[in-house]
Amino acid sequence: MFANFALPDLARVSRRTVLGALGFGIAGLVACLALGAPLTGLGLCLGIGLGVLNFRMIQRSVAKIGAREDENHKRPLAANTVGRLSLITVCALGLLFLSFDLGLGVMVGLAAFQFFLLLNVARSMFKMGHGDLSDVEGTGGVSP
Repeated sequence: MFANFALPDLARVSRRTVLGALGFGIAGLVACLALGAPLTGLGLCLGIGLGVLNFRMIQRSVAKIGAREDENHKRPLAANTVGRLSLITVCALGLLFLSFDLGLGVMVGLAAFQFFLLLNVARSMFKMGHGDLSDVEGTGGVSP
């Protein structure tokens, strides 16, 4: 399914995701400030920043490991992913225990970034013609 996902599509998805998440972060910060929850707004922006940083690190890691001539590409990617996600989780949970409002904002920011990423990948897949379910196992060749 992702074999036909071209590099220009990835750049477009990346740009839309980051811009959408930044817009959401700015709007969320303004809303939180208006509601008297500045730490939650700050956490929201930090969470989105962590999501963007994670996404950029994933892209760099995949490009670096893809350029290697080793046969086993999964092991280094898995190790990088576990390390990166562990660090982000420790940071987010640590902030949650230090200040509930700040930690909650970070968690919402991380979740919002992932939602924007999923939404943009799905949008790009549907535009490329992978939106029908006729080739998915278990549907019996029925498209919606």
